[in-house]
Amino acid sequence: MFRRSLALVAGALPASLVGIIGFLVIYAWPAIRFNGWGFALRDKWNLGNLYSDPVTVHGVSVLPGAQYGILFLIAGTFLSSAIALIVAIPLGVGAAIFLSEALGGALRDALSLFVEMLAAIPSVVFGLWGYVVLIPFLGHHLFPLLAWLLGPIPIFAGPVGSGYGLFSAGLVLAMMIVPLIASTLRDAMVSQPQQLREAGAGIGATRFETVWRILLPNTRKVLIGASILALGRAMGETMAVLMVSGNALNYLPRNIYAPISTMASFIVSQLDSALQDPTALAVRSLAEIALILAISSVAVNALARLMMRVWAGQQGARP
Repeated sequence: MFRRSLALVAGALPASLVGIIGFLVIYAWPAIRFNGWGFALRDKWNLGNLYSDPVTVHGVSVLPGAQYGILFLIAGTFLSSAIALIVAIPLGVGAAIFLSEALGGALRDALSLFVEMLAAIPSVVFGLWGYVVLIPFLGHHLFPLLAWLLGPIPIFAGPVGSGYGLFSAGLVLAMMIVPLIASTLRDAMVSQPQQLREAGAGIGATRFETVWRILLPNTRKVLIGASILALGRAMGETMAVLMVSGNALNYLPRNIYAPISTMASFIVSQLDSALQDPTALAVRSLAEIALILAISSVAVNALARLMMRVWAGQQGARP
């Protein structure tokens, strides 16, 4: 009975994922039929004429002029998440090394607890901080400086805008996922056997060399797993991104200062207007966005597991 109960509980988790994706497929099917493969390749989102009678296209009732495409949302989601990881991984690794190797005793426990508490802060608080503090600083100081120093590089060329945009969203997401990476990696490094540190010192390695060449390679799988979890949170973040991204519509970013929208934040921002569509196709198209976001998250996690298996196989094949 105990084993069967555990199997039932464990099976409920993948079953819930399959159930959610199945529901999204069924609910979004009319939108999938209408939008076709071009849904992910177009960058035009238009509900159509709300004051005209619906027409039938491909067996689906739609408003005249309705057109749905989310290329600009896919670009905003993955670019902001990539910036967040580029910023967060070095900060998280550095914080983990500092907490696990440079501190000890009560001070390490206190700072570690502080880092873990940062991970528990609601996302809307990060969004408000970004809106009040980060956006004015970026728009008035950092963005003009970056455009002046790195202007010849296309992604850093102006115009710099007012502070809302791709880089701002990436920074806020980075601040949200740094605690996850740092706390997970710190626990893994602390749990490494003391004999590894003593062996490194015994062969003449410095403290930094011991950490860089012995401890970090042993925790690489943990770092990859934590980074993928952080990427999943960054891709699915809603309110914080909505408050600092500029909420662009039908616009592909041309530099890091450009306003964007992500798939998750767009669903929230457009749900009210989508409900005005009497055919409900707009809401079903939002469900199709949710389906693509869910599949993307599953695919990213599957890719991470594949990478870890390949790396583990390469490690095991070495003599």
